[in-house]
Amino acid sequence: MTNLGVVAHAAGDLRVEDLPEPTPAPDEAIVEIAHGGVCGSDLHYWRHGAAGLSVLREPMILGHEVAGTVLVPAADGSGPAAGARVAVHPLTAHGDGATPWPPHRPNLSPGSTYLGSALRLPHTQGAFVRRAALPARMLHAVPDSLSLERAALAEPAAVAWHGLERAGDVRGKRVAVIGSGPIGLLVAAVARHHGAGEVIATDLEELPRSIAVSLGARTLDARDDEAIGALHADVVVESSGTAPGLAAAIAAAGRGGTVVMLGLQRHGAVDAPLATAITRELTLTGSFRFAGEFDPVIAALADGTLVVDGIVTEVVPVARAVEAFAIAGDASASSKVLLAFDPAEA
Repeated sequence: MTNLGVVAHAAGDLRVEDLPEPTPAPDEAIVEIAHGGVCGSDLHYWRHGAAGLSVLREPMILGHEVAGTVLVPAADGSGPAAGARVAVHPLTAHGDGATPWPPHRPNLSPGSTYLGSALRLPHTQGAFVRRAALPARMLHAVPDSLSLERAALAEPAAVAWHGLERAGDVRGKRVAVIGSGPIGLLVAAVARHHGAGEVIATDLEELPRSIAVSLGARTLDARDDEAIGALHADVVVESSGTAPGLAAAIAAAGRGGTVVMLGLQRHGAVDAPLATAITRELTLTGSFRFAGEFDPVIAALADGTLVVDGIVTEVVPVARAVEAFAIAGDASASSKVLLAFDPAEA
């Protein structure tokens, strides 16, 4: 059986290749990947050959939102046994020997690596491949009640969970989500899980707004500045990663409210209406990846309390990965797109 993988070579050069069988280190297990979610960073590598400051300098296997089954456990005895169903936590926390960071917040480690990232050289290869060697510590148990297809949402859902919790307790509060891409929709889902009194989601496109409605949110067209400015939300999560989105988030926040900057803005200076943030005494807080939220997210997905129905709009066999990326890149026609690695689904 071929070991098909999705490899980015340069901007516009995405290939599905038969890769060598993995050779695990003693602390690595061989995992048969079942499903993987196409992330915005994967799309950036495909379209631009870079995701922010992470620039492709060698071929790289993409993918960090994956779930599968352990084929061969780690030789050193760490991690799950053969046959275990797992979701993959893609972070490896490292210091850089110079920059201080809070050790209880591994997502802020200055020398960290992430599956499918070109930030460092050699690149950190990803897991969009049928069989991958992965550190056993990355593998988190998936209950039998949770499908591996849905478990592939654990990583982006943890990003959303972490982002919302940066604002503190949202029970009974009005939560606005600026941008209803897959992460924004997951923020809306997490807000409902966490007991928000009302959730309002914005987007330019009708499809993501309709999915947000199915998740229990009220929606606004992102171009409706007047309605957004009248929200007076207690908590606003900016998930679009755009300068207009950040301006809308500040406008949507009520006096004394909190704005979580979850969407990654472009590198360098970004215009924002900071006078409004100052006079309203807003709390502006960043959110980057996630820390200890992975297992609680898996549990909430498994018991059904985190409702994510409708967020996955396409499941495409890995052999058609280039087509899947094109679908994922059209926000008017899709939300989260998953790759299926099982040959039976090809």
